[in-house]
Amino acid sequence: MEVRCPWCEGFDLYREYHDKEWGVPLRDDQALFGLLILEGAQAGLSWATILKKREGYRRAFDDFDPVRMAAYGDDKVQALLADSGIVRNRAKVAAAIGNARAYLKLREEQGAFSDFLWQFVGGKTIQNAWVSLDQVPARTAESDAMSKALGKAGFKFVGSTICYAFMQSAGMVNDHLTGCFRYQALKG
Repeated sequence: MEVRCPWCEGFDLYREYHDKEWGVPLRDDQALFGLLILEGAQAGLSWATILKKREGYRRAFDDFDPVRMAAYGDDKVQALLADSGIVRNRAKVAAAIGNARAYLKLREEQGAFSDFLWQFVGGKTIQNAWVSLDQVPARTAESDAMSKALGKAGFKFVGSTICYAFMQSAGMVNDHLTGCFRYQALKG
């Protein structure tokens, strides 16, 4: 039997996410943007809640196409707020749309979103070696810097704790516990 990080136990979708996605280095600009939107949507909620609604988010937000999202008007906002497939929080919906606009501006000024984000970890995954969950930080100097830079660029729902969870998901840090079967696979 494979040993996993204990946080992913509970239901199949969580384990599948842990086994196949969490901590795998992600460098696709649009996929990173979508993940950042989902991490921001999680604020005050569990990741399990967002994971269950992920397909609803992809559908509702045009597969996280920032060009389409940036053009959303009042009618689309009202439709999103009525969509049970996502978290219907006005501030989070507004932030997602505003983040699409900030993303487009940042990409125009700085180039690839992936390069911008990965600069906070020196372009490669930080390999941690945590033995237990209580060792894993909620934020780091790197997530503080990412949060500050994203905030300065106009992004919302990008606090340091959200940024650190994003960094874990996107494989910028390997926070699988050392006893987890995924730890060595992603140690690269």
